Amino acid sequence: MTATLLILPGDGVGPEVIGQARRVLDWFIDRQGLEVEVREALYGLPAYAAHGALIDEATLAETRRADAILFGATGGPGYDEIPTEVRRAGSLLRLRRELKVYTNLRPITAWPALAAAVPLKAETVRDVDMMVVRELNGGIYFGQPRGIDGDEGAEVATNTLTYATAEIERIARAAFALARSRKGRLTSVDKSNVLETSALWRRVVSRVGGEEFPDVALEHILVDNCAMQIVRDPRQFDVLLADNMFGDILSDIGGAIAGSLGMLPSASLAAPADAATARQAALYEPVHGSAPDIAGQGIANPLGAILSLAMAFRHTFSRPDAAARLEAAVATALAGGARTPDIAAAGEAAGSTAAMGDAVLAALDTV
Repeated sequence: MTATLLILPGDGVGPEVIGQARRVLDWFIDRQGLEVEVREALYGLPAYAAHGALIDEATLAETRRADAILFGATGGPGYDEIPTEVRRAGSLLRLRRELKVYTNLRPITAWPALAAAVPLKAETVRDVDMMVVRELNGGIYFGQPRGIDGDEGAEVATNTLTYATAEIERIARAAFALARSRKGRLTSVDKSNVLETSALWRRVVSRVGGEEFPDVALEHILVDNCAMQIVRDPRQFDVLLADNMFGDILSDIGGAIAGSLGMLPSASLAAPADAATARQAALYEPVHGSAPDIAGQGIANPLGAILSLAMAFRHTFSRPDAAARLEAAVATALAGGARTPDIAAAGEAAGSTAAMGDAVLAALDTV
């Protein structure tokens, strides 16, 4: 059966980087027999201009039917002029929760060719290959009540951090299963010395590990220490499990290991919805934002988007061979000197978004 992929380029540099991922996707469809039906729709400011909503109902319905979504970016100038209720109704947070994609995978890889562009010592990041598993549907980003109340000059802002046992259990199982398929080690991040939510998190993760995954070695670490350890010795970690906010922050530190936020892909996965088909909703997106300061200049790094496509090959389309080939092509392009400004070290020439796409496509013919 042919799988379906819905592309939502979104805002800012989203259309630019997704455009290069689409070129790569077409190469696999034309040259490797990848069976994927591709559709594209508006999201964000372009959708608001066309429909008065960040995502219209027809597109929202398509997101529920698609096997996978490839998303570009959201946000930027113009959002402040959109009514709050419209922003909330079409936000990426709402889309993630609508699709129930609670398992967010963020791989952090050290690319040997980018050693000169990485701010950390080459020896510190050599051979780093870690996965941040971020809980994506709960925590402080969704907790109620929230808001800002009071008169100007005497306002009070409120955000609520909550986690239920079932939410922690399901993300813990996903992280333990992943760790079992890798090196058999899981590090769970919390702030249990201060937060009751983290105390529950630690207790539930320990129970799930002990009862269901006794073969996986579990370590707990406080989030502040974890941030320092990622910079000091990232090779000590294999799979990191964290809540929504901690996972968001810690995975961005990975940009200092990979060379740039522009190098980081992600996959957000739901539980299989149907035992017969094993279909699960999936949202793939580069970690970087809309980068309005460089939007339209043709210099954004498309590799986060391209590597997100590789994750789609692996997790949705059951083509690990295609994923491995694409990742090898990215490594080859970088080794050949392909650079965008964010990953160009002093003295290295920086090319365009399209030039990086050209380099990856050329490498696909050789790897």
